[in-house]
Amino acid sequence: MSYKLSFLGAAGTVTGSKYLLQTPDHRILIDCGLFQGFKQLRERNWKPFPVDPASIDAVLLTHAHLDHSGYVPALIRDGFKGRVLSTHATLKLCELLLPDSGYLMEADARYAKRKGYSKHKSPRPLYTQADAKAALKSFRPVPFQQLVEVTRDCKAIFRPMGHILGASSIELQCGDMKIVFSGDIGRYGSATMVDPVPVPEADYIVTESTYGNRHHGEADPESVLEDVVGRTVQRGGSVIIPSFAIGRAQTLLYHLGQLRQQGRLPQIPIYLDSPMAVDASSIFCDHLGEHRLTEKQCRDAC
Repeated sequence: MSYKLSFLGAAGTVTGSKYLLQTPDHRILIDCGLFQGFKQLRERNWKPFPVDPASIDAVLLTHAHLDHSGYVPALIRDGFKGRVLSTHATLKLCELLLPDSGYLMEADARYAKRKGYSKHKSPRPLYTQADAKAALKSFRPVPFQQLVEVTRDCKAIFRPMGHILGASSIELQCGDMKIVFSGDIGRYGSATMVDPVPVPEADYIVTESTYGNRHHGEADPESVLEDVVGRTVQRGGSVIIPSFAIGRAQTLLYHLGQLRQQGRLPQIPIYLDSPMAVDASSIFCDHLGEHRLTEKQCRDAC
């Protein structure tokens, strides 16, 4: 049998992850992400999709971050009719992220029209909030570590990768070929997330390499936070920490909570000033066992 793998994104850049696997009878898209960052990257989102979306049989998502999931509403609006397979937690996070992405795109289009900086008289969003909500109807959640049918000739296993809640590698078994897509890989020994589950065997591995030439720092995050927050509080200041709403925000809350519990920080108020991060923390509470946080720690983060 002949198979063809095409890199439709995340090649030459770290965003827009899309890998198209063509078997003799089917087309499977692994990840369906937005290009983000510089304008020349974002403009790639507007180019015609390299194949007819209606010709794709299934989409599989490694995790919910928009550079891996954010193009799904456009793909479905433009003709994709199949299932979007993801873990349960990835679906729940996409229910947060995708409509929010559509809302922001609509807001950006309105702002561009009002300020007149678009080359189009009536700039339009890549997709709308309504497109995103409609796309969620195509999602089908699958369990970790179980073989699920994707197409007649391919099955898949989703294994935990510890990057964010719901993140997985995906092993596709097509005939006698096994090809694994790592998605984004989490750290071993994370305070909040589970360790990545090793892949037992594969004929081919498509892996991320964003930080492949770097070593993780060895500094204790709680010691760093204790120093920075402690010094700032002593001089009467406030600490503002920008963070990703999903994953990083919950990790920060965990470490700050540990410091307060151990008496290493004064009983200062801690505010999570992000409705999305609050909602994401609630999703953590609904998926105990897929991370290291206890139910109490999840509730405290909410």
